[in-house]
Amino acid sequence: MDTRYTLDVRRHARGAAKPMLIAIISIFALLAVGAWFLIIKPHQELIMADSGGHPSTPVSTTTRVAAAPPANVAVMDIDQLLAEARTAMNEQRYLAPAGNNAFEYYLRVLQKEPGNKVASDALRETFPFAATSAEQSINSRDFNEAQRQIDLLAKADAANFTLTILRSKLDAQRKTVDKQQQLAQEQQKAAAQVAAQKAAADKQAEQLAEQQKTQVAAQKAEASRAAQPSRQAAASQSAPADGSVASSEGGDTAQTSAAVLVKGASARYPTSAMRARQEGWVVVSFTVEADGKTSDVKVVESQPRHVFDRAAMDAVERYQFTPAMRSGVAVSSTKQQRIEFKL
Repeated sequence: MDTRYTLDVRRHARGAAKPMLIAIISIFALLAVGAWFLIIKPHQELIMADSGGHPSTPVSTTTRVAAAPPANVAVMDIDQLLAEARTAMNEQRYLAPAGNNAFEYYLRVLQKEPGNKVASDALRETFPFAATSAEQSINSRDFNEAQRQIDLLAKADAANFTLTILRSKLDAQRKTVDKQQQLAQEQQKAAAQVAAQKAAADKQAEQLAEQQKTQVAAQKAEASRAAQPSRQAAASQSAPADGSVASSEGGDTAQTSAAVLVKGASARYPTSAMRARQEGWVVVSFTVEADGKTSDVKVVESQPRHVFDRAAMDAVERYQFTPAMRSGVAVSSTKQQRIEFKL
């Protein structure tokens, strides 16, 4: 009998505690809602009004024409600086232009009043969007402006990890641009070297052809002088005693001449020698065949050895000559040629 009574009392007590617990939870919920509407929300609206709008407004990619900075910024009081900062925020001038942006105005406020809550909150809430503006300067490769903006962000929050990311991106972009510029300079230098090499080879070929012409002219003059005494001796012979006239055959001396270069070829400068900035020369001997082509090309001497040999031989193998003539017949002949390699 006593046990049943005790159980009934306990059930009654638990049934009475449940409505009380629900009432307590409801009171706390009402207090939280009231605190949100009466304290937290008005405070956020005040901060947004002071900073010129909600900071989550995306950074505009369109550059607006900003007004010139006030001439008396140094003597402005806190209210004037905050007003200029709000204007800059409305125009999304977070970090630029220099001297007329929200961050610089808020930093000036903190210089005058280090504990100013409006400036501190605005810098903190606007930092991610100002960082986006700095990143856009990096992507556009305006490195000096990007560095200025990063330094300005560091004054607002030097410990923010975003600064490390921005500095890394800036350094990577600078290295990329430097590498591209270096590659372009190397390509220009290589092109200039190739052009200079071709001009030198063309000049050498012209000089070689001129030398060959001079040699041929000298050989013709020497042959003419050698043939003149023979003609005079033949003309001075006496007529036969019987008065008959002696007939002479072969009155015209057949022409004899050396081979003459008609088409030269420039020697290709070895790539390894060009990279090592090496110069030198090669003396090549070769045979000019009766058809004017070269054969049996050999290196007689070279300096430095084995560096330019192959290039010199390849060039001589492409030479074209007028073959040497003997008694009016084309014959083969042997010649030597010195080829210079200079940068």
